[in-house]
Amino acid sequence: MARYFTEEHEWIDVDGEHATVGITDYAQEQLGDVVFVEVPEAGTILEKGGEAGVVESVKAASDVYSPVSGEVTEGNEALGDEPGLVNSSPEEAGWFFRIALSDNEELEGLMNATEYKAFVDSL
Repeated sequence: MARYFTEEHEWIDVDGEHATVGITDYAQEQLGDVVFVEVPEAGTILEKGGEAGVVESVKAASDVYSPVSGEVTEGNEALGDEPGLVNSSPEEAGWFFRIALSDNEELEGLMNATEYKAFVDSL
């Protein structure tokens, strides 16, 4: 499974034609304590770079963007009851949605872990 990152601090784990998306540890640290998460429903069609959800913290609200185009196959319903999973496990249990990719070539513009670390270090 390959993991990629966006400049908006989303991560995407790709497994063939399917992927799981969430926000990075850096993003959750910047937000602070997450109190509400809105994820897309299954069947939602997302465009690369388009709004896919919302995350609200005690400090701010922020949109979550889709790193790729495709159809949502599952939203993480656990976040509705336990939004703090985004803080405690941002890159595992705190994932936002799963998506069926419509164009694998869209992955080419994303960063790998080394590139993302350098990007964050430059902020």
